[in-house]
Amino acid sequence: MDIGKVTTIDHPIFDESVRFIRSRLHCPELDKLEVQVLERLIHTTGDFGIQDYLTFSPNACQLGVAALQAGAPILTDTFMAAAAVNPMASRTMQSSVHCILDWAPKKGHSGLTRTALGIESAWTDLSKNFNNESSPIILFGSAPKALEVLLGLIANGALSPSLIIGMPVGFISVLESKMLLSQMDLPQIRIDGNRGGAAMAAATVNALLRASWNIKQTNKKLSAE
Repeated sequence: MDIGKVTTIDHPIFDESVRFIRSRLHCPELDKLEVQVLERLIHTTGDFGIQDYLTFSPNACQLGVAALQAGAPILTDTFMAAAAVNPMASRTMQSSVHCILDWAPKKGHSGLTRTALGIESAWTDLSKNFNNESSPIILFGSAPKALEVLLGLIANGALSPSLIIGMPVGFISVLESKMLLSQMDLPQIRIDGNRGGAAMAAATVNALLRASWNIKQTNKKLSAE
């Protein structure tokens, strides 16, 4: 099974773009799934330099793919990220996609953002029916304070996500939240520094959805032979 192969579920222009990226990419230290994530991020940003900021914990991509195949839901910190993930989720693994803001109050208070205030309820509700193998995958592209709150919940015994995609963008609390994430023994894919955003977080999980779909199709073909 060649999980590095360009998928057939995308527009031909996307496939051509991936081939262009691959012809110029050199990253022997990454495995095939990690390369797929990097390719998608380069395609999303138009920036080969993003490779220098991308960090994977051991087996992060494999754990994310396994969780998607086990039916793990996807939780995002913005409606923008959810909108970017929904189409790929629908045409691949039919993963359910949720946004923390559906649990958030209409206004922030006490110096916290709406997402930071909503994360505890969102995580409690969404993770209560799952175990460690299929716990939700969570994306942060815009909410560093919410990431910090989630990490505090986990430190106090809450269920750990199958994978954290930690890519909040900006300047306030961003570096601090990523540093805190890097210090925790959790499956994670991070963009270090001030870069990030909803599009990059969504692109990362979309790459894993593609890989999960390709593996599923390969397994179907093998079982039919």
